[in-house]
Amino acid sequence: MTDTRHLVIVGGGTAGWMTAASLAQALPRGSWSITLVESPEIGIIGVGEGSFPTLRNTIARLGQGLPGGDERSFMRAARATFKQGVRFVGWAGQQTPGSQSDDYFHPFDLPRDNFDERLLPFWLDSGVDPRRPSWAGSISVQEAVIHAGRAPKRAQDADFTGPLNYAYHFDATSLAAWLRQMAQARGVQRIETTIASARLTPEGQIAAILPKDGSPEITGDFFIDCSGLSAMLIGDALGSPFVPVSDVLMNDRAVALQIPDAEPGQPIAPYTLATAHDAGWIWDIALPDRRGTGCVYSSAHMSDDEAEATIRRYAGPAGDKLSTRRLQFRTGYRAQQWIGNCAAVGLAAGFFEPLESTGIMLIEVAAHLLGQMLAVPSDPAVMAASARSFNRLMTARFGAITDFLKLHYCISRRRDTPYWRDNTDPSSWSDSLRDRIEQWRHRVPSRFDFVVDHESFLPPSWGYILNGMGFETQAGQGAIDADPTEAARVLSAVGALHRGAPQAIAALPDHRALIDQIHQPG
Repeated sequence: MTDTRHLVIVGGGTAGWMTAASLAQALPRGSWSITLVESPEIGIIGVGEGSFPTLRNTIARLGQGLPGGDERSFMRAARATFKQGVRFVGWAGQQTPGSQSDDYFHPFDLPRDNFDERLLPFWLDSGVDPRRPSWAGSISVQEAVIHAGRAPKRAQDADFTGPLNYAYHFDATSLAAWLRQMAQARGVQRIETTIASARLTPEGQIAAILPKDGSPEITGDFFIDCSGLSAMLIGDALGSPFVPVSDVLMNDRAVALQIPDAEPGQPIAPYTLATAHDAGWIWDIALPDRRGTGCVYSSAHMSDDEAEATIRRYAGPAGDKLSTRRLQFRTGYRAQQWIGNCAAVGLAAGFFEPLESTGIMLIEVAAHLLGQMLAVPSDPAVMAASARSFNRLMTARFGAITDFLKLHYCISRRRDTPYWRDNTDPSSWSDSLRDRIEQWRHRVPSRFDFVVDHESFLPPSWGYILNGMGFETQAGQGAIDADPTEAARVLSAVGALHRGAPQAIAALPDHRALIDQIHQPG
């Protein structure tokens, strides 16, 4: 039997407690003791308060077998609502053929197993038909469901399942508290102190972390840096350089504003609303008793005061007397996210604007990888190999997310402000994204365009953005004339799905009504 090794997590919040709970659940019992060191001086950055459907499986796994681990208990604890995707308004820049307005939806529902891949060329070729449903509406009823204000599941559905794919909106501080409860229930110990620095071994590994108050140093065999944007271990102590992607993703600031509900029982949108403005976009997330909103922007294109005015104008009279919170951030990631006996998770590893809720997804991925890689014996060669694999996988994932987020900006037809002109200038695109777009102007995307293990967003998500934005492509041109019989058959299936949407709407409850039922005491 091997001795127990000691794992120290520096930093709490969502990253620290999710990592702690994940590792406490994943690592073989008795192989590691886990201590989380949390500073009372550092608050939680609750930007976005949204997630991706992967969180549903993560929450189910972390709460399995524990008091308060069922879905309803989780949702009450985290003040959560359901999220079925992201609705984009004002991004495309003008009306596109067959659309009613500059408004499209990126649903979480993926094409079903019987999805006919020959649909896309026929759909593209039918663009002049005003009766044509949107791309999202052509392959899923979820768009119709969210417009009707319906939830993705029914009250009687089993925990973490439902007819439609979904994630959650939540209060960031409350989510962290639930994760802490799950982690401590699995034996994670907590030390409350502020860390001043780290002591390194002669070989350049971390030997211990030193509290600011002079209390005894905290030693460990492996350290996880969840210290947020300060990156005090992976950056300050170990010197991993920051790789900026601000030349591609230009936003670097946000002004957040929380708007209490004007009256009880008002509708809760079952999606994140992302509304474009002159120099960025505004998020709008509905929780049980408030809406979290915020103006994301580029400081090179908009002043802080202009951003403040933008979010207050968006909020209307409801926001007149409310306070705002200003945030600054660097977009990018650490060149090495695992060095020696230390790995970074969360903001310490990198940061993206909350456009598609990538922050928590990246925590989930990193924690899952560490759960596998730390389960092996403490052989230095094995650990070094694990570090190289972790760095390759996480760096590739950060690069893929950079391209996916940039896609939302670069194919816009907007040219009305310097911000949108700069974003649509190919010189601000990565080489990999530029190559993809050049090809997609003449052919439909293929699975060979993606290394799926590196993608946080599967090919259908790219399709939702491309086709929702009205991407100009020659792909599909003449497809209907080339095979009218097959085109009629495939497009008729779209019509049948579209006509079936009212049945889906009727079968699902009002989102507000289900949320009220879930959050009812007892």
